[in-house]
Amino acid sequence: MDDFVRNKLTEWGLSEYIETFKDEGIDEESFYCLDFQDIANLIPKVGRRAIFKKRLMLLKGEDNTTYHQESIDSPPQFQREKEEAAESDQVLPSTSGTKDKGKRKLDLQGESSKWPSPPSKRQRTSGLGLYTEEIILSDVKSIMRFVQQRLPNQDSNINRFLRNKISDLETDKRVLVGVFGKTGAGKSSLINAVIGEKNLLPSGSISACTSVMIKVEANMKSPKYEADIEFITKEEWKDELWSLLNFLGDNADQGNDQDEEEDYRDIDEKLSAVYGEEWRSKSAEDLMDNKYFKEIPEFLQSKRKILTCESAKELSAKCVKYTKSDSKDGDGKERKRWYWPLVKCVTVRVPKNRLLQHVTIVDLPGTGDRNKSRDEMWKSVVGSCSIVWIVTEINRAAAEKETWEILKSASSIMGNGGECQQIDFICTKSDNIEDSDDSSAAGVRALILKKNMKAKEEVNKEFKKLNKVKKHFGDECFKVFTVSSKEFFKKKHLAPDETEIPKLQEFLQDLNNRHSETLNYVSGAYGILSLIQGAHSRNVAGNTADVCKDLEEKISHELEKVKRPMEEAYMTFEKCLSEGVEKSESLCDKVLKSILQPRGVSGRGFHKILKCVVRNCGTYKPKNKKPINLNVKLAACLTDSIDEEFKKTFPNEKKCGAFNGVINTFSLGMEELIQKYKDVELQLIFLKTEEEKIKTVLNKTIREKKKTVYNSLTTTIEENMQDCYQQAAGFRGKDSLKNMRDTVKQHVYSLKNTMFEQAKDIMLRRLRKLKVYILKELKETMQKSIKLSLKTDDYSLPDFTVELVEVKKHYNCLKKNQDEETPQIW
Repeated sequence: MDDFVRNKLTEWGLSEYIETFKDEGIDEESFYCLDFQDIANLIPKVGRRAIFKKRLMLLKGEDNTTYHQESIDSPPQFQREKEEAAESDQVLPSTSGTKDKGKRKLDLQGESSKWPSPPSKRQRTSGLGLYTEEIILSDVKSIMRFVQQRLPNQDSNINRFLRNKISDLETDKRVLVGVFGKTGAGKSSLINAVIGEKNLLPSGSISACTSVMIKVEANMKSPKYEADIEFITKEEWKDELWSLLNFLGDNADQGNDQDEEEDYRDIDEKLSAVYGEEWRSKSAEDLMDNKYFKEIPEFLQSKRKILTCESAKELSAKCVKYTKSDSKDGDGKERKRWYWPLVKCVTVRVPKNRLLQHVTIVDLPGTGDRNKSRDEMWKSVVGSCSIVWIVTEINRAAAEKETWEILKSASSIMGNGGECQQIDFICTKSDNIEDSDDSSAAGVRALILKKNMKAKEEVNKEFKKLNKVKKHFGDECFKVFTVSSKEFFKKKHLAPDETEIPKLQEFLQDLNNRHSETLNYVSGAYGILSLIQGAHSRNVAGNTADVCKDLEEKISHELEKVKRPMEEAYMTFEKCLSEGVEKSESLCDKVLKSILQPRGVSGRGFHKILKCVVRNCGTYKPKNKKPINLNVKLAACLTDSIDEEFKKTFPNEKKCGAFNGVINTFSLGMEELIQKYKDVELQLIFLKTEEEKIKTVLNKTIREKKKTVYNSLTTTIEENMQDCYQQAAGFRGKDSLKNMRDTVKQHVYSLKNTMFEQAKDIMLRRLRKLKVYILKELKETMQKSIKLSLKTDDYSLPDFTVELVEVKKHYNCLKKNQDEETPQIW
């Protein structure tokens, strides 16, 4: 024991516990780490324990005042460095190159005092602060662990129910921010700057690999930098090898146009990375020999490879062979093996980075992948992104076709087929300016800012032309940023806020704040403890019959209110899809002609393209070219017919809610019932929290299921086309192009009177199932909770009065803070 602990116990009038704390070896550091169970063991008496807990909370709150003020006044990316510096109480070296190490802590960008304070809006909406919420969350989790341990062991309905409810409190929903952009656009530098890790993702001379997805998130469990590398399976690589080698064989005598040369270079790069030059004389079977993978046994064992390092720079160097493509390393020496073609995804974890605590940034390939496994993951992740950053160089921002093509091709996956709420178009390298007549610092700065304004105007004007994209995203969902990662670090011509990196950092911090799990957890815990105390106090006999009757009537009434808009939406979609079916059938010839006989493509060149399409279930994704998807083309009239209505019915903006927000309006009027039935107040508090929880769960479920509903149109078309693709892929030699074309045409003509109608029926069936599921979940969840809270006769539960008071105090504090925050439109 140290003097700190002894002095605090004396100051708080708890000196009789000094010896107990001494025997348990409690020092200043462990004093702050005490959880509810530890305190209960050290201080058995409820009254004295309550005093200690209150004092400890106040003490932590005082410490947080300084901490939180520092986090407001300093840039977010320095919070982790400052925490580490405070923990170790060491002065870190300056980056200025001087020998005076005592003047300042590590500051990658210069003096922290030069940084502007974030806007006042940020301060108003900060509320308690993330650090204070962590204290509350830790305390309540500790209480609930204590509660779970003290619940009776007997296998009764109420005990099973309570244990399940406590387990369900734990959630870790992360917000995904997807980052698209062509090679060299500055994605890696942007991510590094935003999260405050200059050396994390490699950029510069090493060319980026367009296949590997890289996720960047916080490591809140360890002070180390980690990389979790997930490989494709051996079977998937074998299939891909066979496909690549067959592609080369089929086109060996076809001549060399530009597209073929690009595809050949792409395949050569991929196979040479793994095998060097050996692949040229080997079969697919030979290339699967284990000797080629002895450096990565995890690939052979279908396991993940974990890399752990002390610094971002060290991890970046170790990861490079799994994420990048180059024939040489940084020293100019030949590198024998690069394994990125075998990698499905790399998850990089940065220690204690608060900007990433509830956010994952995903560096995405532009248009998916030829490998089926990677392509499925790409679709899944893109469809799960809440925010998307489209990154391009500022000099060609409005005119860069490839960048806009990425947005157009992925818009339906992100929009109606996903959950994206906002698209940020980020123009990088804004400091790159041509020679200026005025070379003064002020002149250069003025020129940069003028160019930034012009770029924003041009990009916004270009976005307004994208009618297909705007079916999924309105103007309010689209924002433009002009950033300079280089200026952000060097501060040569621009202040940090003028680089707009701090805006993106603040945006990430707001995402973290809005997705904090604290209130949801504390609310659930408050409800559970209310239920336990209600049952323990045996006050359920009074008016339970009356209150149950009132609740049953309210449930029936509210379910009717929920049912009505869902049925109206169904009828609207049925009408839209009927029109879409009619249009699909009438325009079938035109659609097929545009796909099978495209303008400006030679017969020889199209033979290769169509061969790839039929081999890959209707899709072809050439490098740096517009992807081809025959299934999407055939389903286009159906999806076009519902896009506008689907966006209104299932908006991605969380403040709106599906079916005109009807789930959010579902209410059993618990406040009125609490006033009417005081003797079952605790049980009704529990039912109120259950009502809020089921609405939250249902909104999340609807957000997931609506993707399946929307995508079912294209999926049904693809399933109907599978036999045709397999047959067409088998043609070889003379007239193979004609045979492939004829096979596709005849198959579509034979199914056109049933295939589109079937797609319509399947989507409507999924909508009906969704309606039934929502009504059933609302009804059964609330009825079960009513039964266990108001009709249970099991009174063997322990007394948790102190714990209920503590959690209620936290709950009220969080609710008050939430109500005081300025509402934000995301």
